[in-house]
Amino acid sequence: MFEDKYLVCKDCGNEFLFSASEQEFYAEKGFENEPGRCPACRKAHKQQRNGNSRPREDRPMFKTVCAACGQETTVPFEPSGDRPVYCRDCFQARRNRNYR
Repeated sequence: MFEDKYLVCKDCGNEFLFSASEQEFYAEKGFENEPGRCPACRKAHKQQRNGNSRPREDRPMFKTVCAACGQETTVPFEPSGDRPVYCRDCFQARRNRNYR
């Protein structure tokens, strides 16, 4: 039903593959337009749109102590001290408990 085809990125001008499986995914989701950007430009545009000008791995990390288990952990924001901060495991456990 779908066949691989090449499109031209509207940002960088390079050709990129719009595979048959991607086309099928777009059709299942009800998307009517083909992608206008190549995967690299799409990722850069999404980061810029979300205000993430630098990749996650380049973000400064801050050491703190988990309010639940007491383990040292790092978080991508500077704790102000007025709210509890949790390690990844404790945060996820609290989140799952609140959504049940």
